[in-house]
Parts: sequence; structure tokens; C-alpha cells
Amino acid sequence: MLYIKRIIILVSASMLLLIACTRPDFELADGKEGNLEDFKGKWLVINYWADWCPPCIKEMPELTDFYNSNNNKVNVLAHNFDRLEGKELLEQIERFKVKVPSLITNPEELFGWEKPSSLPTTYIIDPQGDLIHVLIGPQTKESLENLINQG
Repeated sequence: MLYIKRIIILVSASMLLLIACTRPDFELADGKEGNLEDFKGKWLVINYWADWCPPCIKEMPELTDFYNSNNNKVNVLAHNFDRLEGKELLEQIERFKVKVPSLITNPEELFGWEKPSSLPTTYIIDPQGDLIHVLIGPQTKESLENLINQG
């Protein structure tokens, strides 16, 4: 009887450990979830934007072009500076034509950095997972490609 109880405890503990290990690190506005490991091996570009930031809105087509031209080696995520979620975020994504995946999870918590003090701000993380650039101001497809190609 004691043997069976130990097996049940061991199996239960193993299941809890498995569940904890597979819990996603982040969530996207489209409902997809994932883990930071999903980004390893590719560049990661995280762009903070807001609807009240004209340069952010102007920059969005450039981010989209960059993402579409380089998605074989780059992941691009947009993050709403005001941390909107749900219907309000989806409406802004539609209205401002945000065509890159939108990160709901707070990047400060995910990566351990501080919230940017100005917008737009773009973080560049290399394929090994190291933050190598923090860019303040609007970026272009070409400026982002130059950074990725230099690295």
C-alpha cells in the first residue's frame, strides 16, 4: 500500500513539473502563446508604439516591410506602450495597420529592462538572446536591415 502511495505522489509531482515547464512566457494579441526559447536562432525586434505617437504610426509600414522581407531570420513584435489589451488593442491594431505580431505580455517583465522613456523605441536582440541595440526614434526598413546585417 505504501508503495502505491509513493508511485501516485511521484506521478503527481512529475505531472506538476511538466505543467510548470510548459507554461508559456508570452501572449500575442491574436491569442497565440509561446516561450522565449521560440526566438532563439533569429533576431528579435521589439517595437514600442502608441496611438498618440505620430512617429510610431508613420513607422509601422516600415516595420511591416522589414518583417515581411526578413522573416526568415527576424521576429518582429509590436508592443503597445499604453499596455492596451482585448478589444481596445485589437481596434487600434486594425486602425493603425499594425501588421506585425503584437505582444501583450509586458516586455519589461519578460526581458528585465525598463519601460522606454520616449517613443518610438525599438529593441534589437541578437539570435543568441542578447540585447544589442536600443533605438530611440522612428526606424526604417533600411536602418533595421543595416543593423541586422552588421551583427
